[in-house]
Amino acid sequence: MRGKQVLHVAIATRAFRRYSTYRAATLAGIFTNSVFGIIYSFAYLALWDANPSAGGYDAQDAVTYVWLGQALLMTIALWGGGTTDDLAERIRTGDVAIDLYRPVGLVGWYLASDLGRAAYHLLTRGVGPTLIGFLVFDISLPSSPLNALAFAVSLVLAVVVSFAIRFLVASTAFWLLDQSGVKVMSGAFAIFFSGMMLPLVLFPGWLGTLARALPWASYVQVPADVWLGKHTGLDLLAALGFQVMWAVVLLATCQGVLRLATRKVVVQGG
Repeated sequence: MRGKQVLHVAIATRAFRRYSTYRAATLAGIFTNSVFGIIYSFAYLALWDANPSAGGYDAQDAVTYVWLGQALLMTIALWGGGTTDDLAERIRTGDVAIDLYRPVGLVGWYLASDLGRAAYHLLTRGVGPTLIGFLVFDISLPSSPLNALAFAVSLVLAVVVSFAIRFLVASTAFWLLDQSGVKVMSGAFAIFFSGMMLPLVLFPGWLGTLARALPWASYVQVPADVWLGKHTGLDLLAALGFQVMWAVVLLATCQGVLRLATRKVVVQGG
């Protein structure tokens, strides 16, 4: 067991180093996220000026939510991508057959790699825009060390839930040979139901109830509400439990789909 833990840490470290080589792209991404953060902030300020308590947020909460969304965009790989794109390509070419011979589970291997990727994006495209938001708009910070710790846990769970969905999307290549269409559809659902486009607390009636019950709510809405202190006490445990539940269900589904797929693997491309 300890040997696998060491291996997973090594995989995550390698992924971190891999993504750290794209420094120009990282700087361009920080700039882009910051520009969109400013644009969305003014749009949200106008909305909250018209309705100062929309969704139970005040104007500072709303602007903070904007910058948290920009910070989490690449960390959780909202639009897809990350290490699961590598998996989809290896399925298409048939190189996944080599992966299946490794003495470590395929899900664990790619999850460790994705956590390394997420850590790099958090420290760069996460921290960078957050600092700019704090300097320009005076966004709020977690109200206590407990809130900060809970946010860190929520963020890790958000990445795991995102990874599991992206892994399932990549796994469709076992049958479709190309994940592109499913990836586009998944990205559209993620943008709408994660709260990235608009906080889910603003969704009316049954649509809001449905959106907050789906796994994509784990991406942005739950971590943001934890940061803002909207969940306390047992409600905080319930929010984290919601993410844990979806992480467990989706990872188990990944394992099931993988077992089903490997029974009929056809090696593509030689």
